[in-house]
Amino acid sequence: FLGQQYFFGQLGLQKDSRKGVELYTEAVYFGSVDALFNLGLAYYKGEGVQKDVAKAAEFYEKAAMQGCPLSRHNLGGFEVEKGSYDRAVRHRLISAKMGFKESVENVKEMFMAGVATKEQ
Repeated sequence: FLGQQYFFGQLGLQKDSRKGVELYTEAVYFGSVDALFNLGLAYYKGEGVQKDVAKAAEFYEKAAMQGCPLSRHNLGGFEVEKGSYDRAVRHRLISAKMGFKESVENVKEMFMAGVATKEQ
């Protein structure tokens, strides 16, 4: 929570993305799935840390394995960028089953485009 407040400069705190990343990192040690997701986002965007898409994917994967649907959705996006549509559909289906509506829409779009099948 405090990491996010620093990262975005909320609740009267001066925006300090690096401090936010430090606090996210600390929160991971206490089991915060949200912190894993937020670290993935920070590395993906290069905010508070040097941009590193591979590291972002690692954090998203850890968060996804602990039940974060948005992380799972984002992993699907990475697979789309690589052209691995089968893996992308699987990630998005898992996220959709967890209730993430954007994934539901993405799966529909992928089905209409012919990259997703009923068998998946």
